Amino acid sequence: MRVTKRSLKGRSGEIAVTAETLDDLWHLKYIVEKGDLVFALTKRKADAATDKLRPEKVEKKTVRLGIRVEDMEFHKFANRLRIHGPIEHGMDAGAFHTLNIEIGTNLSVTKDRWKNDQLERIEEAVESSKRPRVVLVGVEEGDADIGFVHHYGIEIYSHIHQSSGKRETGLRADFFKEIVEQLRHAVPEDASIVVAGPGFTKDDFMKYFRDVEPDMASKALTEDTSMIGRTGFQEVLKRGAVDRIMQESRIARESILMEALLKEIAVSGKAAYGFADVKNALDFGAVETLLVADETLRDGREKGNIDHLLREVEQAQGKVVVFSTEFEPGVQLHKLGGIAALLRFRVQG
Repeated sequence: MRVTKRSLKGRSGEIAVTAETLDDLWHLKYIVEKGDLVFALTKRKADAATDKLRPEKVEKKTVRLGIRVEDMEFHKFANRLRIHGPIEHGMDAGAFHTLNIEIGTNLSVTKDRWKNDQLERIEEAVESSKRPRVVLVGVEEGDADIGFVHHYGIEIYSHIHQSSGKRETGLRADFFKEIVEQLRHAVPEDASIVVAGPGFTKDDFMKYFRDVEPDMASKALTEDTSMIGRTGFQEVLKRGAVDRIMQESRIARESILMEALLKEIAVSGKAAYGFADVKNALDFGAVETLLVADETLRDGREKGNIDHLLREVEQAQGKVVVFSTEFEPGVQLHKLGGIAALLRFRVQG
């Protein structure tokens, strides 16, 4: 993400950004909220006469509109964020319109009050644009998965399966060749690669990889996991391989925090979950790290019952971490009520 304008008076005002990746569109889903004023270039039909028996086809023209946000939809498979609401500035004021925010779109967001987590999210997106992207490859005998690490989770790009003859040298080479062919198409030039899996298959694949694609293989490292697929990729995150590449990976941090939370819950230790228990812990000044699911944060803001809680945590020198519900730790947090806390000390309910 690239910030192209920042005009704030206190916490009120305008920030304009350009979305450069799919991750940026996901971040914008939680930066932009109902009631914001959003400007962007868009296409809209010009007025046309309607008194003809066979009216001419009405062409759309590019205009800059400002709409008051009512709702949004994030379409990750279409690489698009749709922002809908009434037009306040520009042609057809009062009519409803949908802005299609895509990679490369510049948009301006004006808020009465920018929240801390929204400003931090912008800074994180700007910083992450400077870091290399990461592709995960899970390899075991006869099966392989390729996945992309996004801020919102891991996207499985492809699964490669060799149905028979796995131990024959020629067929094994064909299997490795197919993995490399897919990596040639899938891996951005500046991306790093983590090759993971059980046993020695990943090591044999790395030897082949270095022979046929030495430049790409030079940016790869290996990691032991008990299996491949999503579970194996999550093991990679927990072991810190992605952190070693991306410095501080958002989803790796979420995995570690969720693991710590579940351990504390299992022993009735320094943890609270659900709004009532978290608020009780906050009243005692016990909240060290507040964990909140992105959808819970969004819903809470629409209901007006969560920002006061976040401010209390920050005033008490606690940290707030927003989890992506596109990724397994965020799903687990959502099942726990969407909000939880790691505590400085144990609190009786």
